[in-house]
Amino acid sequence: MIYFDAAATSFLKPDTVREAMDHAFDTVSSVGRGAHPPALAAGRTVLRCREQIAALFGLSDPSRVCFMHNATEALNTAIFGLLDPGDHIITTALEHNSVLRPLYCMEEAGAELTVLPADEKGRIVYADLEAALKPNTRAVVCTHASNVTGNVLDLQRIGAFCRKHELLFVVDAAQSAGTLEIDMHKQGISVLCFTGHKGLFGPQGTGGICVSEGVFVRPLKVGGSGIHSFDRYHPYQYPEALEAGTLNVLGLAGLSAGLEFIQKIGVSTIHAREDKLARRFYAGIASCPNVLVYGDLDAPLRTATISMNLAGEDAGAVADALAQDYGICTRAGAHCAPRMHDALGTDGLVRFSFSYFNTEEEVDTAIRAVCELAGG
Repeated sequence: MIYFDAAATSFLKPDTVREAMDHAFDTVSSVGRGAHPPALAAGRTVLRCREQIAALFGLSDPSRVCFMHNATEALNTAIFGLLDPGDHIITTALEHNSVLRPLYCMEEAGAELTVLPADEKGRIVYADLEAALKPNTRAVVCTHASNVTGNVLDLQRIGAFCRKHELLFVVDAAQSAGTLEIDMHKQGISVLCFTGHKGLFGPQGTGGICVSEGVFVRPLKVGGSGIHSFDRYHPYQYPEALEAGTLNVLGLAGLSAGLEFIQKIGVSTIHAREDKLARRFYAGIASCPNVLVYGDLDAPLRTATISMNLAGEDAGAVADALAQDYGICTRAGAHCAPRMHDALGTDGLVRFSFSYFNTEEEVDTAIRAVCELAGG
């Protein structure tokens, strides 16, 4: 089996992730639910993971890293916890439904929403930010990288716009965390939402939200916190403010191991290897007959995602043929990003997304498979 679906889940992970979870299974219980050795071990595990996330994303205070189940929960928490009816929000056509659907809910509740359009290559025009600005504009909410095309948005530029106009800047880093450099302070990010099971090499059920100093996010859920149990209201200090309930400590042990791997290898090294594989694949299929490739393939900075179709063929049928006849795992469909497909003029694509653990030999096998299917 050849796995080219890293944009969905990093099925290929360092061995240390499994080892860390196995060790945690035998040694940890719950954070803040006791002072016995398993509880203290859980606390140390989670604290270490907080510190690793803060260091990776340029956040000075690790207590402002709040763990959740995935980027979807983090984005819902950020959007519903920062914005109010009457606010105006700017987003883009590149967004995943994890951004769009909470924003649509806010729009129905009385907020205003502007979606910056994308062109036929999935690119936005940054001048549209200024044109979209209104007196009641409160925030820009956007992805760092498209999960469909691999196109990357310029966070530095958008962050400067937000600083200039004193706006909140909420970033969906589901596709970029661990593979692209992120610095919340330098890029002016107010809230960063991430998932653990993609580029961070952690297991499913891990992720979180990083909140900059001076930003307060209302909790999406309240309940048990392990502290201040006699208080009527949920604690307001971070991280407990956004971590009601029991944390996935086993998962965070695995995420911590994934983060340690990234620290050792380096984000830039990981990106360079993945980018080389993606560009090798694109170069190999670009000349095949009937192959249509989408996105801004000339951009110097991209994630390792290449989406394509075979002219006249259903994307699902192509992905099935790749899996059944060649043992190649890809992702077909709309990828939960309907506005991106509207911009590209498609109703579905076959997405190849590459991992640090893939090889050039696997890429070459995929090139041959696509060209055979295109010619057949």
